[in-house]
Amino acid sequence: MSFTYAQLKSAIQDYTENTETSFLANLPIFIRIAEERILKNVQLNLFQKNAEGTMTSSNQFLTAPSDFLAPFSLSITVSSSKVFLLFKDLDFVQTYSPVPTTTGVPKYYAQFDVDNFLIGPTPNSSYTAELSYFYRPSSITVGEESGTTWLSENAEMTLLYGALLEAYTYMKSEMQTMQMFNERFMEGLSRLKNLGEAQETSDEYRYGSLRKPKT
Repeated sequence: MSFTYAQLKSAIQDYTENTETSFLANLPIFIRIAEERILKNVQLNLFQKNAEGTMTSSNQFLTAPSDFLAPFSLSITVSSSKVFLLFKDLDFVQTYSPVPTTTGVPKYYAQFDVDNFLIGPTPNSSYTAELSYFYRPSSITVGEESGTTWLSENAEMTLLYGALLEAYTYMKSEMQTMQMFNERFMEGLSRLKNLGEAQETSDEYRYGSLRKPKT
C-alpha cells in the first residue's frame, strides 16, 4: 500500500470526518509536520547523498548544502589522495585553530551554523571537497496531487498516523484519541529505526551506523 498526495489528504479527512474549510486548508501543514518528525527521529541511509565543492584558500568556512541535515563524512583531495576530516564539536575546532589567518591542510570540521561548516585549520589551498550527508527530501505537499515520496510509499502508515496526530491536535480532540494515534505513530517509527539510523553528533565515516538488534 502507498499514498499519493491526494490519497493521503483524503485518508486524513476520512479518519477525522472533518471537512471544515480551515481544517482542509491546514492538511499540508499536518503532513509536513509529520514528515519532519519522522526525519528528525529516524536517520535513514536512504536519505544520504554526496555533494562536491571547493574549499576557498584562507577561508575557514565551507557552505553547507541547502537541504543539509546531518553529516556522514567530509573529505578533501590532497596530492590526488582522498583525506577524510574528523567531525568535532565547534569549540574543539575553534580551540585547535584559534587564529583564522593561520592556514594549513584541514584536519577537522564542525557545524558552525545551519548554513556553514567551520574548517580547522583554515585551508591553505583551494581543496576539492566531497560531503556525504543526510538530507531533507522534498515534501509530498510540494508535488502534484498524484505525486508520491519514499515515505508515502514505504512508511505510509507512519506518515498517516503522524499527520493524524497533528490533525487531532488541531481539533483539540480527547486525550484517549491522541494517545492511540501517538502509539501507532511511535510503533511506525520503531519499525523505521530497524532499517538503520545514524547519530547527528558524529559522522558515519569515523563511528559507523548504529544498528539495533533484531527482536
